Amino acid sequence: MTINLKTNQQNTWCPGCPNFMILESVKQTITKLINKGAKQEDFAMVTDIGCHAKIFDYINISGIYGLHGRALPTAFGITLGNPNLKVLAFMGDGAVYSEGIAHFIHAGRLNSNMTLIIHDNQSFSLTTGQNTPVSQQGYKSKAYPLGEFNKPMNPIKLALASNINFIARCNAKDIKHTAEILQKAIEHKGFSFVEIIQDCLIFNKEANNKDSLMYKIQDNKNKLKAEKLADEWDYNDRKGKIALGVLYCEEKPMLSEEWPQLKNLIKKKVGWKNK
Repeated sequence: MTINLKTNQQNTWCPGCPNFMILESVKQTITKLINKGAKQEDFAMVTDIGCHAKIFDYINISGIYGLHGRALPTAFGITLGNPNLKVLAFMGDGAVYSEGIAHFIHAGRLNSNMTLIIHDNQSFSLTTGQNTPVSQQGYKSKAYPLGEFNKPMNPIKLALASNINFIARCNAKDIKHTAEILQKAIEHKGFSFVEIIQDCLIFNKEANNKDSLMYKIQDNKNKLKAEKLADEWDYNDRKGKIALGVLYCEEKPMLSEEWPQLKNLIKKKVGWKNK
C-alpha cells in the first residue's frame, strides 16, 4: 500500500525547530494506523494560529485552518458531523491555555472522540516570544519587560480536575516515543490530551534543555498517582522531575455513545452528509 502524507508546500519553520520532529512523529503514527486498517480519508485535523499550526500545510489529510485558540470547538464540530473520523487538533501552549482554556476544560466533560496535541515551548513564538500562561517566573519579553511575576499554571493538574480521561506528555526530541503515545491517544475512545514539550530556538531559551529532568513511565490508570506525577514539576523551575508517557488513562462513555443519532452514524459508518 502506498501512503503519501507529504504535501508540496514549502516548509517555513526555523531550521532545526522541534516542530519537524513532531511532524515526523505524527506522520509515523498515521502511517502505522493506516497499516493497521485505517484509511487516509479517515483522518481530519484542525489547527489555529502559531508556528505549530503550520503543520496543517505539511500533512496530506483533510482539515480546517481555524482561529487562534479556537481549534477545539472546530474539532468538536467535526466529530459531530462525522463521528467515524479520527480528529486531531493541534494547538500551542499560548492558544490553548489562554483564549482556548474554556474549550479545554469542557472538552474533558463532553468527552467527544478527538485528540488534542499541544506544542508547548512556554512562549508565543510566532509573535516574537510573548509570555504564555505556562511561562516561568522571571521570563522577560517585549510584553513583560520586567519579567513574568505570576506562577505558571499546571496543565496536567487542570486536565485531571477537568475529568479528561487520557492525559499524556512527551518530549518532541524523542520521535519514536512520541509516535507511540500519539497512537495510543488516537486509539483511545473519547477526548485525549497529549502535551509535547519542545524547545524554541529563538525565544525563551532559558526554558530549553529540560531533558535531564525527564523520565518515562508505564501507562497509568490510577488518578491519585497521576496527581502525584503532575505535582513533580510545576512548569516553573528545574528542581522537579518531568514524567513522560500516559500519565492517566480511564475508559468512560464518549459523547457519540450517549447520543443515539451519533451511534446510528457510527453503525452505518457515515457522516450526516451521507445519512
